[in-house]
Amino acid sequence: MARLFDRALIVGVGLIGSSLARAMRERGLAGAIIGWDLDDGVLARARALGVIDEGAGGLAEGLHKADLVVVATPVGATGALLADIAARAAPGAIVIDVGSVKGVVADAALAASDRVRIVPCHPVAGTEQSGPDAGFAALFRERWCILTPLDRADASYRAAVETVSALWRAVGAKVEIMDAAHHDLALAVTSHLPHLIAFTLVGAADDIESVAEAEVVKYSAGGFRDFTRIAASDPIMWRDVFLHNREAVLEALGRFTEELFLLQRAIRWGDGETLEKVFRRGRELRRAIVAAGQETAAPNFGRNEGGATVPRAGSD
Repeated sequence: MARLFDRALIVGVGLIGSSLARAMRERGLAGAIIGWDLDDGVLARARALGVIDEGAGGLAEGLHKADLVVVATPVGATGALLADIAARAAPGAIVIDVGSVKGVVADAALAASDRVRIVPCHPVAGTEQSGPDAGFAALFRERWCILTPLDRADASYRAAVETVSALWRAVGAKVEIMDAAHHDLALAVTSHLPHLIAFTLVGAADDIESVAEAEVVKYSAGGFRDFTRIAASDPIMWRDVFLHNREAVLEALGRFTEELFLLQRAIRWGDGETLEKVFRRGRELRRAIVAAGQETAAPNFGRNEGGATVPRAGSD
């Protein structure tokens, strides 16, 4: 694969940042990969793992001659970072982020200097693990990466969008371009709301005093077990997601609440027809997801025969 960048800076070398660094190295997409993280321990670990070529002592040092900057931090930190990077980075550098909320990123990007080219991105991939050890190069393969470009018509920016699209395709992702507001609503339904439900369900189980914690652990069948996998996700990241995509999440949560009341009433009044209709719709959607290649119909997906969890994508 042809090199796309001479020097790439990964800001935040966690799961997504380290996975992208690994994938770029595997495909020879950057001449050098530099890392910077607020946690010196994370940076040292990423260097020891060979995820990055070197760690930067500060953001300004990392930005030196970087023609690609990847912001892989919680959404709450992205706005300030984009402003700082836009002011310090080399003119013409391409800057991308990987957060699952795009409206606030687009606003921050538009407010930043136009001396760099900021292309908001969201690779719809992940696991419940975090940190540089959790990353793997195959994370983005056959997953979607959504780009929400800014409203800029200049040729330089359009070229940057094409280059960023080429980057994601080179690491195995399928690229989709959409409006930031539409992205946030779509992801509120497909990702943010499911995480909120998982956090709530696991918390509710922990609060039922008549059921011992040992019983919750011991008798966790596939459904509850998989909810706990989602609920094991990075709490800082998800705190920021809900704070910065509140309108879309509240809209999706309102629709979910209506559906929940419908089911509650059907159960109370023994309305089997309504229950079956809802459950059939769920099964049909599951089959559509499998048919689209976003999941496999194999039982215990993501676990080997011994029951241990193995890395998989699609938890974002």
